[in-house]
Amino acid sequence: MSHVKTAYVCLPCRASYKQPYDRSRARVCPRCAEPLIHVGSAFAAPKRRDTAAWRTLSVLLHAGIRFHKNCCFGGPGYRPRTLGEVRERMAYAETTGEPFAKALVRRELPELP
Repeated sequence: MSHVKTAYVCLPCRASYKQPYDRSRARVCPRCAEPLIHVGSAFAAPKRRDTAAWRTLSVLLHAGIRFHKNCCFGGPGYRPRTLGEVRERMAYAETTGEPFAKALVRRELPELP
């Protein structure tokens, strides 16, 4: 078992927990008993009362995007921080046909013709 701490979140409770990573063990929220989502060791949780940030995080997690450290860049790379940034990338993905998850992690959106 690894002793590296990684983050897990509960979207309904808007809670984050740092725990040792163990692939063989399912984690549940201590508040509501729902399954926790493994988000990675480079995750920084928004404040519980920041509803918009948690909504943005929910979109990212449901698209399969996580916050793992990258050996070459140190962090997980670009992640949208606002619903406006998510909407821009969603519109770009719909217009270009690019997969939604790929468009979400683009730092800059290319100009459309």
